[in-house]
Amino acid sequence: MALAMKVISQVEAQRKILEEAVSTALELASGKSDGAEVAVSKTTGISVSTRYGEVENVEFNSDGALGITVYHQNRKGSASSTDLSPQAIARTVQAALDIARYTSPDPYAGVADKELLAFDAPDLDLFHPAEVSPDEAIELAARAEQAALQADKRITNTEGGSFNSHYGVKVFGNSHGMLQGYCSTRHSLSSCVIAEENGDMERDYAYTIGRAMSDLQTPEWVGADCARRTLSRLSPRKLSTMKAPVIFANEVATGLFGHLVGAIAGGAVYRKSTFLLDSLGKQILPDWLTIEEHPHLLKGLASTPFDSEGVRTERRDIVKDGILTQWLLTSYSARKLGLKSTGHAGGIHNWRIAGQGLSFEQMLKEMGTGLVVTELMGQGVSAITGDYSRGAAGFWVENGEIQYPVSEITIAGNLKDMWRNIVTVGNDIETRSNIQCGSVLLPEMKIAGQ
Repeated sequence: MALAMKVISQVEAQRKILEEAVSTALELASGKSDGAEVAVSKTTGISVSTRYGEVENVEFNSDGALGITVYHQNRKGSASSTDLSPQAIARTVQAALDIARYTSPDPYAGVADKELLAFDAPDLDLFHPAEVSPDEAIELAARAEQAALQADKRITNTEGGSFNSHYGVKVFGNSHGMLQGYCSTRHSLSSCVIAEENGDMERDYAYTIGRAMSDLQTPEWVGADCARRTLSRLSPRKLSTMKAPVIFANEVATGLFGHLVGAIAGGAVYRKSTFLLDSLGKQILPDWLTIEEHPHLLKGLASTPFDSEGVRTERRDIVKDGILTQWLLTSYSARKLGLKSTGHAGGIHNWRIAGQGLSFEQMLKEMGTGLVVTELMGQGVSAITGDYSRGAAGFWVENGEIQYPVSEITIAGNLKDMWRNIVTVGNDIETRSNIQCGSVLLPEMKIAGQ
């Protein structure tokens, strides 16, 4: 308890220092620019790793930076500094002002609209400092690794266990009078091992992550899951080229919807560089599927009261009953499109894709025969056409049951067709991502094998 209270008092002191730094920078810029915005953050924490129970690395870090953007006569200049002394802040502000003199004027540049700003930032319960000493952190990492190593004699090597615990403070202010900040924590524990059988070697990992230590799985769970995942990959087979149903397991299904983020980002829309250019207000997913955004989810890993421009975040339906309702807009992209910012400068905030209540085992039964994808490789996705082609590994399924692991295959399709034809989304929700969804069943994809 004493350690946690010490961290809390340190963070409160840090926050005051950061607020003063932001106020100083804004004051220096006020008479020399038409508008300015300042963001400053500081992250402090510990990272440890072990291998065969021995300490490999113990790293304490305390990193901070201030960034300022000024606008003058529609010209923009930005500069940053890791030194928060008054002299360094003054130099940084002057550097941003100097840069703005040489940039081209842009009528869409400027501070976010005042009426959209988060002058009152809600407490999202993101700050849960840990009472973990270096020795305790090392023990947690070693226990996770040891649990994996002891699970099966076929596990012959280890890449180690690791534990991370960090707390941070973010403060944002701008020339409209906004000055807000919040504190957050993030803790994680992982292990990675190698299994061997009949000359075949496979590796995999497992991890747990949360805002509070109490949200983490036990080291023994992490180790057991790591061992299970690694052993399941042994003796993979290749598939012949075919078309077949595909289940994207939950850990890769999040990425399937991650491609939607880039496709509906305002920058891609105003550049006309997205295959969903004419899709606003049109159906892009099955009519039973909705994507909700919950930026104020308590303890959420992607929760935030405001975006990186200070615009307040709000609960939204990104897709409602299969229909795209929203572009993801920053202030700049919104102005280019004649719209208002949606609070997406810096990314998305806790997307939730509601499933249909089927368990993963029920989805296997519904698929019958086909491929379960658990790993994807490569970047073979076109933002212009939606064409999708990526290396994959996973499991072959027959009669609703997993038969054997497969590797060295490529799956291909087009995202428009893939999204529209989703058969079902499972209830095995992956919560460790900024996109939360279960496994996804597609009726057919091209599978290129041997």
